[in-house]
Amino acid sequence: MPSNPKSTKYEPTWESLKNYTVPQWYMDAKFGLFIHWGVYSVPAFGNEWYPRNMYLQGSREYHHHLKTYGPHTLFGYKDFIPQLTAEKFDADEWARLFKAAGARFIMPVAEHHDGFPMYDCSFSNWTAAKMGPKRDIIGELAEAVRRQELILGVSSHRAEHWFFFNGGREFDSDVQDPRYEDFYGPAQPGPRDETDDWRSKDWTPRPNGKFLDDWLARTCELVDKYQPQVVYFDWWIEQVVFEPYLQKFAAYYYNRGKEWGKGVVINYKYQTFPAGTAVYDIERGQLKGMRPDFWQTDTSVSKNSWGYIKNHNYKTAGDIIGDLVDIVSKNGALLLNIGPRPDGTIPEPEQAMLREIGRWLAINGEAIYGTRPWHVFGEGPTEIVEGSFADTRRARFTGQDIRFTTKDKTLYAICLAWPGEAVNITSLSANSPVPADKIGEISMLGVPGVLSWEQNEAGLTLQTPAQKPGENAYTFKIVLKGL
Repeated sequence: MPSNPKSTKYEPTWESLKNYTVPQWYMDAKFGLFIHWGVYSVPAFGNEWYPRNMYLQGSREYHHHLKTYGPHTLFGYKDFIPQLTAEKFDADEWARLFKAAGARFIMPVAEHHDGFPMYDCSFSNWTAAKMGPKRDIIGELAEAVRRQELILGVSSHRAEHWFFFNGGREFDSDVQDPRYEDFYGPAQPGPRDETDDWRSKDWTPRPNGKFLDDWLARTCELVDKYQPQVVYFDWWIEQVVFEPYLQKFAAYYYNRGKEWGKGVVINYKYQTFPAGTAVYDIERGQLKGMRPDFWQTDTSVSKNSWGYIKNHNYKTAGDIIGDLVDIVSKNGALLLNIGPRPDGTIPEPEQAMLREIGRWLAINGEAIYGTRPWHVFGEGPTEIVEGSFADTRRARFTGQDIRFTTKDKTLYAICLAWPGEAVNITSLSANSPVPADKIGEISMLGVPGVLSWEQNEAGLTLQTPAQKPGENAYTFKIVLKGL
């Protein structure tokens, strides 16, 4: 056995892949941006699952499509492609906005369930490089974000394409036209709604060898062409037939990362990867407590869609900031999604949210970037609903909800709302690991001067400054001594 197994080449086995180490840059970055942009942005109705739902008879999207565009034989999903013009898409302008937002890594969707790659994919003619924009969107973004010293990731949702268009097999539609098989296929039977077992790990018919080989080839091509440092997968790779292909891909990608001299990451959901072989991701959800292994939440600025639609139900920047702080205190990162319009512009409310988050991070970022969890994540009355798709089922945080992070000899206590004239932090009582003789000085980020405080067995009471440094979460910086 080599003395340092982490320095050896990865093999396509779970045993070998357990030598994986989460890179330092990722644990320091904390905040990234997801970008759902594709053909589904053109109809701008429902959400990014419009391409599937428009072929499911009886659905809201099905009736909307008939009323708005006519029969599916005359106007199918493929006919939206020319309207994905990207005529106003400026990758450098996007990257400057992402930098201003305080994001550290950027993850465009390289291929969504609809099977239309937004990159120069050599395995299909149905790509953004050859149709619609006729531009390598991922390639342009890769160069632009790196010019801003941001890190590129990509997501692949190719696995779900196995069943995505199967509704179009059930009635007269262009999905049945053999001329478009390369785009719509395989369109095999798949889970249709919540009455089906979406979490089945062995759905039948199983993806066949041809589809799985194509999935692996496409995903490895993404790695080789763009050198992403994060690759995100949606849930359907949890199918049992994917397991050997996931092992092959992970070994290939991790070895490529070593060749590049860059730390790389795979994001997965549920139990797709064994612990210690990749980074666990929770979609639209959080954890109640701290997780010893680094993890991630991915969520959207919108409550009802990831892609561009015309009737978003937006979250507030303050709610997103609160979630970011909560997630970081529990040893996680936040991947926040936006959805550009077909012409390549980012909707103004989303730009405004990103800039507001960026202004908060400009003041409070030292309590986020490069930090590590304290021995408890925080305190307060607001209950977190744990698990996926729970991020809108919680009351707003209060001034008594406090989260902790640490860096060097500093402890940060972040109030998730304004606490009033004073706040008592019970986790920092005289009996805590931070007694009075270990406290140097206390201040609030964004406010000059130091704050008065006193400590007893009931907690650490801090007097807040007269002037708020902003309108969102508020960070007390506690400089420690004698450690």
